[in-house]
Amino acid sequence: MQLQYKTSTYLAWAESSLHGLPRRKNESDLSSVTAPPPVQKCNLSEACPDDSFAFRIRSGAANIVGPTVCFDGKIAMSHVLNNVGPGLNIVLVNGMSGVVEDTMNFNRNHKAEELVQYLKDIQPGKIVLAASFDDLAAKLTDESRELFAKLGSNLLKSLNSRDNWVFVGGTGSEHISAFEKLCPSDEKTNVYEGWPDIVELSSCYPRMETDADQP
Repeated sequence: MQLQYKTSTYLAWAESSLHGLPRRKNESDLSSVTAPPPVQKCNLSEACPDDSFAFRIRSGAANIVGPTVCFDGKIAMSHVLNNVGPGLNIVLVNGMSGVVEDTMNFNRNHKAEELVQYLKDIQPGKIVLAASFDDLAAKLTDESRELFAKLGSNLLKSLNSRDNWVFVGGTGSEHISAFEKLCPSDEKTNVYEGWPDIVELSSCYPRMETDADQP
């Protein structure tokens, strides 16, 4: 597997690029450089408005390196944190405060019914970030796909074996989420040995309103 010798390099790149860590300059260069621009949360190009949260989410790479989820400037899930795994990786966030309330991996040891119940138990006012790693399709049923559709997903219904997928949505969504990507596994276009390229999303997710915020 050609990815194995690149794993450590990929992990270092993934973590540093999500945090936006600047590269160290040589001492001799310091006098000739200007101060770098401020690093934005999750390494976005611009700061998010006050009524939204920065996020960046990457799917896993083949079956070697797990996904990475950054929310509001903090890494919530990653291979380095050792809280991701094959299958489906989920981060639940309080939609008002931006506080990460739960992280969960549904792997081959979980029954399909456990994922369905987890999705049904998600309370109103939650932001849901999800990323695939390895083969997600084996964990999905028609019911779990439909529950994600209620969160705003439009692409999970067509996900097949070894496809890469990332998604950000929320409970109570009445529209299709603008934050979703799917990369199909195709032997003609796969970049790794039998696996498609990673998929990545980064943007600002609107803060959810409380009843008190409603006009």
